[in-house]
Amino acid sequence: RWPKTRIIIRADAGFCRDAIMAWCETNDVGYVLGLARNKRLQQALGKEMEAARLACERTGEAARCFRDFRYRTRKSWSCERRVIGKAEYLPGKANPRFVVTNLSPRDADAQYLYEDLYCARGEMENRIKEQQLGLFADRTSSATLQANQLRLYFSSFAYVLLHGLRR
Repeated sequence: RWPKTRIIIRADAGFCRDAIMAWCETNDVGYVLGLARNKRLQQALGKEMEAARLACERTGEAARCFRDFRYRTRKSWSCERRVIGKAEYLPGKANPRFVVTNLSPRDADAQYLYEDLYCARGEMENRIKEQQLGLFADRTSSATLQANQLRLYFSSFAYVLLHGLRR
């Protein structure tokens, strides 16, 4: 129905599995997935981490640099993929992060892909937690399906009201 619609999945490193990425690649679904750091990834980001460290020491504030490169795991991935490394240095602390994607550099540059596409995932998780914890969307302990459904309706209605007020 919407032939020009592009689906992009974003998720944390728990979903960074070859089977998921291969399925997305086969089915023309975009993905931006967190990637657990390791020594090889950290070495690939070495120059950027040093630049971020120097900038942080100079200004006293957090500094970020990005690197876009190709990477393949030694055993678990079936092919080489695009990885974005965020070299961030906070006062007194290194904070490197990585994401893997099948979006091309023409679709999104490294900084946009990490800060705007991937990090927005965290905001959505906050909204889900807000609904579960603050609006009791996880309370489905009634004896009947109808009662639990009514509880979820009330929670969803409250969420829509809060979202409207926030907006």
